Amino acid sequence: MFKYLLSAFLLVSAFSAQSQHVLDSLQIDGYYRVFAYNPAVKVKPGASLIFVMHGSGGEPMGIVRRGAKLESLAEQDNFLVVYPGGYKRYWNECRKASTAVANVQNLNEEAFFEALIDLFATRYKINRKQVFATGFSGGGHMSYKLALTMPGKIRAVSAVVANLPTDANMDCAPMNIPIPVMITNGTADQTNPYNGGEVNTPGVTLGTVRSTDQSFQYWAKLDGYSGEPVKSVMPDGDTSNNITVEKYTYKQNGKPEVTLLKVVNGKHEFVTDFDMFEESWKFFKRQLGK
Repeated sequence: MFKYLLSAFLLVSAFSAQSQHVLDSLQIDGYYRVFAYNPAVKVKPGASLIFVMHGSGGEPMGIVRRGAKLESLAEQDNFLVVYPGGYKRYWNECRKASTAVANVQNLNEEAFFEALIDLFATRYKINRKQVFATGFSGGGHMSYKLALTMPGKIRAVSAVVANLPTDANMDCAPMNIPIPVMITNGTADQTNPYNGGEVNTPGVTLGTVRSTDQSFQYWAKLDGYSGEPVKSVMPDGDTSNNITVEKYTYKQNGKPEVTLLKVVNGKHEFVTDFDMFEESWKFFKRQLGK
């Protein structure tokens, strides 16, 4: 199904004296798939593994800087961050209408992520039961796919500015296994509409998505919850804008946590009020020991 291509460093990008990321590759079913990581990070055996995924049209090295705050905690909290790359900048996620080459050619994303888990289990002795996934936009959709189709390999996911596809646009066969999920969406998002509808992305058709509330309730129902979630308001990390963040949580002993971060007035972008990937790790960390 796959073989390792432990390539020479295809690309090296230094972000500081202590931070040097490399781009490496695997061959999956005849397709070269790339990923970035920082080999200088020192983790102990049993470390967690976090996949951080770029959006549609992006690439691994382009999302690395967004993971800087997250990676600053890597050695302290014993986790490794890996930035997988979509095929020709796009993922074969669950949106049936996608005209991206990865979807049209039906690339085997599960094989890619299984190969990455195997690779880093070999290289770093990561804990296979502590593998997490987060991503922005199309990377959020890829996180959903992993939760739907690989819940036995992925411990929890965090989708940023992404809603689940509508039933008519769903191209994945869910395993329907409960899993912790966090969603972070902005109410002023014109690309991934907060209230559902057509996704607006130049250069590719992606079809329709559910509303944020419908996406949130999909996971809540799957994880055995009913009724209203607990609401709180996150501290305002940037008082210079009109953005506030409401937090809605389903959390009960014996059940996976499901959380929604409603970014009021947030758009399809990284906000300055909090670090989205650091917040993802806080969510993932809460799932350890359960």
